[in-house]
Amino acid sequence: MRLLLDSFWRAVAYCMLPRVIVLSLLPLALMVLLAAGLGYFYWDAAVVWTREALEAWPLLSSFWAWIGRLFSSDVTAALAPLVVVFAVTPLIVVLSLLIVAGFMAPALTKLVAERRFPTLEQKKGASFFGSVVRSLGATVLAMVALVVSMPLWLIPPLVLILPPLIWGWLTYRVMSFDALAEHASPEERAALLRAHRLPLLCIGVLCGYLGAAPSIVWASGLLFAAAFFVLVPIAIWIYTLVFAFSALWFAHYCLDALAQLRAQRAALQAAAGGGDVPALEAAEAAEANKAALSQWGSP
Repeated sequence: MRLLLDSFWRAVAYCMLPRVIVLSLLPLALMVLLAAGLGYFYWDAAVVWTREALEAWPLLSSFWAWIGRLFSSDVTAALAPLVVVFAVTPLIVVLSLLIVAGFMAPALTKLVAERRFPTLEQKKGASFFGSVVRSLGATVLAMVALVVSMPLWLIPPLVLILPPLIWGWLTYRVMSFDALAEHASPEERAALLRAHRLPLLCIGVLCGYLGAAPSIVWASGLLFAAAFFVLVPIAIWIYTLVFAFSALWFAHYCLDALAQLRAQRAALQAAAGGGDVPALEAAEAAEANKAALSQWGSP
């Protein structure tokens, strides 16, 4: 429990660093650039195409005519730009978040390593390709689990439990792997993920619940169309800040646990006289498990 709480407060403190705040604002800047570029090249064509599509829809043609007589205006001409904005905004948001998230987690892990663990050896236990493949595989499994569990969401308590659990598992699998990719060897990473599975899963679930907060702001923006252009950027910034906090929490926890594991193994090797003792690996694994359990159970 000590390691869990210590990494939590350190992650909160790191979120206030100027570098982290700048990283959290990057999706907004990227959104503005993408929106400006797409608007400059494709705005007129998109509005014209949308207006023609609305007018060509047989089921709504009489409705547009009735509304036009009621308000004495061309309804489709006024509605087409709004439809384009509401349709394109989610695509721009998702693309911006994916681009930023691709280098945000490694940058934050590097920040934690430089400030807290400058002497921690980097064993390069995972390649970028391996990390991407693992992330995609875990994402596919999470999506399948979400689809399969949807009928259970009709039971009121489960809709508040199952999705955060699934997203928490995904967050735990992806971010713990990325946090250890540069510094831990494959054997060290496997030992740490096995010994600290429960605390890391708890971090993932808590971050999953925090990730639901921006959707409330997003829904408010859709409900109050007048405030859409104010509330949606706030929701995106909150979401990015939650992502940064999650990456920092995993980085602090995993790198601290890795440093402790190496210190314990060095002590075991020194106690064994530096020799190659047959039972050394078993003793190391036992010590790692014991340390994880004591950290989780201590007040």
